[in-house]
Amino acid sequence: MKNLQDFYPIIVTDKLFECRDFYTKWFGMQVSSQSSWFVWMHSADSEMSRRATLAFMHPNHPTSPPGPQAFNGKGMLFTFQVADVRQTYERLLSGAAPIAYDLCDESWGQRRFALYDPAGVWVDVVEQIEPAAGWWDRYLT
Repeated sequence: MKNLQDFYPIIVTDKLFECRDFYTKWFGMQVSSQSSWFVWMHSADSEMSRRATLAFMHPNHPTSPPGPQAFNGKGMLFTFQVADVRQTYERLLSGAAPIAYDLCDESWGQRRFALYDPAGVWVDVVEQIEPAAGWWDRYLT
């Protein structure tokens, strides 16, 4: 799309300020705009053309149309791809982040760990690594 300026998910949750604090503390995101019912965030250390954005909206927001319903914690995940996942893991672990899936190497070619945000979104933190020899062969056509 030629005129696209941004593309970001909006998670509808009554925990929007807890989510703001979670992404600020653990992933260094910054608040772009905030009101009593909406928080819009962006990655702090990225150039504008590679900036990541994310938003949270309270279910009782005053905009029209009223939907969508509050997120139920199923069917969505965020992937944060980083250069050094072990360093990120150790930083979050030492800060007592609520790690739900410990650091491991996956045979399909990712070193990763994961945690849930306050809205129930699975947050997968990954580093691309070499996959196990032949792992992808059965999926390629």
